[in-house]
Amino acid sequence: MTTDQFSDIAAQEMYRAPGATLDLVDVLAEGRAVLGEGRYETLVCAGQVEEFPVLTFTAPWGVRDVEWVPPSAAYVRFLASGLLAAGAWDVEAVASYVAACPGAAGHWTEQAICNLLSEAI
Repeated sequence: MTTDQFSDIAAQEMYRAPGATLDLVDVLAEGRAVLGEGRYETLVCAGQVEEFPVLTFTAPWGVRDVEWVPPSAAYVRFLASGLLAAGAWDVEAVASYVAACPGAAGHWTEQAICNLLSEAI
């Protein structure tokens, strides 16, 4: 992904005009840059892969600062399917991991996630 593509995607998530070019100087130099107070207006550099920066955008608040909402079946299926496709874990390991994640814990069982994955096949 190019710098312009990343800027465009991040800008749209920030409800800015498509095609906007974001200032990435601070995030590349400092590892983090807050461009505003809204959701997804914090940029983070998670490191480098083959000398290319790995950038993402996130909310400025912490994981303990929000009320957890149980994820929908479609969202759980999407996440679990992606983890399964990565090939490191089998269905049971993926289901165990996802069922223990904040939001899913107490609402999604390992068996229910296994069932979602078997429906996707």
